[in-house]
Amino acid sequence: MQLFNRGAPPGNDQEMNEEFFQALTEVFGRWDVWLIVIASAVYGIFVGAIPGLTATMAVALFVPIAYWMDPVAALAAIVTMVACAIFSGDLPTVLLRIPGTPASAAYADDAYAFSKRGESERVLGLALLCSAFGGIVGAVVMMLVGQQLARVASWFSVTEYFWLYLIGLTCAILVAHGPKSKALLSLLLGLFLSTIGLSAAHMEPRFTFGIPSLYQGISFIPAMIGLFGLSEVLLILSQGDARSLSSSDQSLPPQRRWAATIASAFHEFGDRFRHHKAGTARSSFLGILVGMLPGAGADIASWVSFAASRRAASSEDSMETETLHSIGDATTANNAALAGSWIPALVFGIPGDSITAIVIGVLMMKNVTPGPQIFNEQSSLVFSIYLIFLMANLVLIPVGFLAIRLSGKILSIPKAILFPLIIVFCITGSFALNGSSFDVITMLVMGLIGLLLTRRGFPLGPVVLGIILGGPLEERFVQSLTASEGSPMGLVSRPLSIALALVLVGLVVAIWQSSQRERQRNSEAGRPSAR
Repeated sequence: MQLFNRGAPPGNDQEMNEEFFQALTEVFGRWDVWLIVIASAVYGIFVGAIPGLTATMAVALFVPIAYWMDPVAALAAIVTMVACAIFSGDLPTVLLRIPGTPASAAYADDAYAFSKRGESERVLGLALLCSAFGGIVGAVVMMLVGQQLARVASWFSVTEYFWLYLIGLTCAILVAHGPKSKALLSLLLGLFLSTIGLSAAHMEPRFTFGIPSLYQGISFIPAMIGLFGLSEVLLILSQGDARSLSSSDQSLPPQRRWAATIASAFHEFGDRFRHHKAGTARSSFLGILVGMLPGAGADIASWVSFAASRRAASSEDSMETETLHSIGDATTANNAALAGSWIPALVFGIPGDSITAIVIGVLMMKNVTPGPQIFNEQSSLVFSIYLIFLMANLVLIPVGFLAIRLSGKILSIPKAILFPLIIVFCITGSFALNGSSFDVITMLVMGLIGLLLTRRGFPLGPVVLGIILGGPLEERFVQSLTASEGSPMGLVSRPLSIALALVLVGLVVAIWQSSQRERQRNSEAGRPSAR
């Protein structure tokens, strides 16, 4: 048990064992905790599956209820609903090409392609098991070396975050399909949209045209719903019945077909684990490391892991296998990032993301102060948190498979009914964020922009990531220059910032090489054959 608490004084092994077994009883021996976990899993699946309703919103709505719970039950509910909400964001991503979370936008087009071929259950099953695996690995790493890894987060200053955000934006270009020049233009469009509103660095309004609602800027969730969801509906309607959704094989009875789907998911996950060990380990630890950096979170972890998987793809893999590995790596990373974000919250009392910020508030509401002292004064609670992460990700598997089965019914709904329902969900999800009709207008406008971009072959993912990271990127850039008295050399004044800058240069070189290969293939395809 000494591995769990490096800061404990020697000779406390017996006390540590007692605290650990008390945590086991508190988590696994209470029927009310089990009921809370199951109810939270269903709630998280429901919230995550509706575009526009985020895991953060689910946790925020739960806080008044948490007031009446003890710390273990409240934390069990929060961890479970977040883990399930992050996975269930893949349901609309795969079935409707509407990312349920920003992390899902990294692979929205690739995952939706499986749905159009009638293989939605295949990719969702793999995403579910990879998500649970990433969450379990994150929990185990948090148990063993959480306090040591937290030191890495303390090395990052605003300059390192500037380079990290640039790396995330560059990954969006690297993983985009089609010409990299179009991906770059999409990213620049997203960065431009992120400048609308009050500048976080200067507090000056930009491109607001006197419209009060624009002072808050373009909210990325309505923009994401419009770009991916509404634009897809408009595109299919404009093309008539040329692109209809496919449903899965109906040759077997429902029970046998569903049992075969579950068995196939575990078999595919086993094959992936055997033949893609390096990628699985890479995505897990990338998720943990990125997740524990305050302000980074699952979104950047997913994009970076997806790009790393694409870059490291084996030439022996088929395009389908390569795509499945990339999706699996991204879903592994975003759930591993959830555990990573708790490391600085527990060790330093610094929230890794908006969810752990709420968690810190809940703990303080229970008279528990996060920080180094919690490992000595509240070690039983710390052990309970570790076990809750394991419990939540194990419960995610059966609840997730049930959600996949129920969501699969969507593909059998006639398009005359399905498309109006999708539009209703798009409007509801956009309005629910802030209760603002302007967000609905934003979603409609971005839907039209998404339609135009898709028709011209511009990828949509870089637009979304540009909107999300544009503001933080500008703020960190200004802060870095201010700290170095306006000298650009301040951006590379520390060893870690130099290392991240070199990683960025490597990614730019990789993009240039990919663009050159694409241009060469196109020229060879257009060259007349020799007779």
